[in-house]
Amino acid sequence: MEHQPLKSWADSAATLVAVAAGRAPADMVLRGGKVVNVHTREVLDGWQVAISAGRFAYVGPDATHCIGPDTDVIELGGRYLIPGLCDGHMHIESGMLTPAEFASAVIPHGTTTMFTDPHEIANVLGLRGVKLMHDEALIQPISIYTQMPSCAPSAPGLETTGYEIGPDDVAEAMTWPGIIGLGEMMNFPGVVNGSQQMLAEIAATQNAGKTVGGHYASPDLGPDFHAYAAGGPADDHEGTCEADAIARVRQGMRSMMRLGSAWYDVETQITAVTKKGLDSRNFILCTDDCHSGTLMNDGHMNRVVRHAIECGCDPLVALQMATINTATHFGVERELGSIAPGRRADLIVTSDLRELPIERVIAQGRTVAEGGEISVTCPHLDWPEDVRQTVHLGRELSTADFEIRAPDGAKTVTAKVIGVVENQAPTEALKRTIVVKQGLLKPEDAVCQIALVERHRGTGEVVNALVEGFGYEGKMAMASTVAHDSHHMIVVGTDRAQMALAANRLAEVGGGVTVWKDGEELALVELPIAGLMSDRPAKEVAAKADKMVAAMQACGCTLNNAYMQHSLLALVVIPSLRISDLGLVDVTKFELTELIEETQ
Repeated sequence: MEHQPLKSWADSAATLVAVAAGRAPADMVLRGGKVVNVHTREVLDGWQVAISAGRFAYVGPDATHCIGPDTDVIELGGRYLIPGLCDGHMHIESGMLTPAEFASAVIPHGTTTMFTDPHEIANVLGLRGVKLMHDEALIQPISIYTQMPSCAPSAPGLETTGYEIGPDDVAEAMTWPGIIGLGEMMNFPGVVNGSQQMLAEIAATQNAGKTVGGHYASPDLGPDFHAYAAGGPADDHEGTCEADAIARVRQGMRSMMRLGSAWYDVETQITAVTKKGLDSRNFILCTDDCHSGTLMNDGHMNRVVRHAIECGCDPLVALQMATINTATHFGVERELGSIAPGRRADLIVTSDLRELPIERVIAQGRTVAEGGEISVTCPHLDWPEDVRQTVHLGRELSTADFEIRAPDGAKTVTAKVIGVVENQAPTEALKRTIVVKQGLLKPEDAVCQIALVERHRGTGEVVNALVEGFGYEGKMAMASTVAHDSHHMIVVGTDRAQMALAANRLAEVGGGVTVWKDGEELALVELPIAGLMSDRPAKEVAAKADKMVAAMQACGCTLNNAYMQHSLLALVVIPSLRISDLGLVDVTKFELTELIEETQ
């Protein structure tokens, strides 16, 4: 059955009233269960739910009067009804999937609403790319709201993007039907220093009555933090400790706590609620982000809720953080996020509020998944051919492109090294002594090379630096055109020849991720759409992603979901040390810095 656009509550009110009053039959009635009410934080045993026109018509002790001869009556056998889960902050592109395939991957896990920021594709294709994501999102059988990206580039002067986003773009996007607000304002130094462009984007969003997303990736909670809050961001997901969470809610912001494929920031922050006793309605759970392997194998928002409960959070509080809190924050509490009259009929049937098995998922009044299997079609756009041609190296790369030359006469150098931190987005700024052989830096042991290859304009430029923490061994390389946020190409390796092979391979296939060892390709995930997303089914992409992770392990990497760490090494708005197409970036100072400090 083809998905029809959902009528508004106002347009459906006459029908909903008639069903609730017993004058008209419901489309569906669920009875014999327990309704979790996230407004009151209570479980209503024996309450029944009637659905009509894709919305909840009646939620009460007895829906018998709503049942007609054609009503689909579902007997719950004592199981729970909980609202469909909402992801408050995420980027669909990081799943390696288009919006349609991402939806198909998360629907069986109980996600029925997502608030997405497509700033990955904005960096590659500009406003046109955002519109394509927005348009495919709108036709899905679940609710996918789009936040207009705020920062492309994320840090002007420190990176070069394929396209730039400005206030006029933001103002135009605010008129689109699926735009819910402004995506994370990553250029926090710009806001703090009164950047007219950043403040104009925020103003365009506020004037449209929409929500401004935050991103304050600094441990400094002094005047700069207060200045950022005064600029208008309404939430923040970059906190990593209890003090961060508390600081944000004290400023009237929502603290978004994330559990993604590689970001584990819930456990260290949720104590603000479980131990400090702060008002939990100001806290939101999110993913930011999950790649396809995590989605297919481990789950999505159901995984986050379970984790929060394991960290000591009351199950009903955790459910609020993944439903009504999120809806309230984005101004759609009267539209979704709870099982209450008039709201979109999004719910999950589960037998356990702690383990949260997802037994049936209903979205907008129809069953969309049952027993872990999707039961609806997620429509696809016909993505234009030119968006599949975005990897432009300008030339074939060679081993020489990945050489790091030492100053004349040097035998060793003291160099800055990007330090990867497991399960964290921030990096460390390390210093290591590196041996020089035949005039070239020869990193050894835990240190290997990293390169950023320009891929938007075909300049042929390669920036080389050093990274530590992956644990790679032997002759290997890994390359990816997913390189947040400018999305050039990141190549990490222990051998320059392997690095050249990997980079050229991605140019050949139009983008993706590849792992090489001893001259052979161990794994390849093709991502032809903007070099970020696959046009293949989610299960197929997840299988290739699993093979990629196994290939990284075969090269010696033991980090949890190290691919996500790899993809963020060029994210020049999160401390401490990053790489860009312009050089090595000290994010604590927001300035370019030299790789080599001194020679011996």
